[in-house]
Amino acid sequence: MALLPILKYPDPRLATKAAVVTEFDDKLKQLAAGVGLAATQVDRHIRLIVIDITEEKNDLKVLVNPELVESSEETKPWEEGCLSLPGIYDKVTRPAKVKVKAQDLEGNFFELECDGLLAVCVQHEMDHLEGTVFVDHLSMLKKQRIRHKIRKMRLEEERAAKEEA
Repeated sequence: MALLPILKYPDPRLATKAAVVTEFDDKLKQLAAGVGLAATQVDRHIRLIVIDITEEKNDLKVLVNPELVESSEETKPWEEGCLSLPGIYDKVTRPAKVKVKAQDLEGNFFELECDGLLAVCVQHEMDHLEGTVFVDHLSMLKKQRIRHKIRKMRLEEERAAKEEA
């Protein structure tokens, strides 16, 4: 499957709440094969996330209609980044462990217990399904600084593109 364009923050489509998946068909399987993130980020507003945190990229986890069923009281700050906010990183405090109930590409239910980086990634991607990006967890001042940095980066990219043309 061809790479799909990723929506960039602050695109308002990133704030769209994803719809529940009801059809487990070839279109869903094709999208899951090409997505390495939340479907919302590629302008497909369905409850689908695909994660592989291994360096070898050989442990793909597909979660359809994921729901958080348990989260630890223990929290941990992690530095997060996002393909929708390239070059932007900041610490977000989240539950250290979570349990998620989801469906696979055939519609079968399963539960996944997550800790460490997997717990962070699952929560980060599930946020996208609710129309939330990681910077929404930051203070207003930090969000304003990030928006300013993004505008500056995009202006520099446009300037460089004009110089190349």
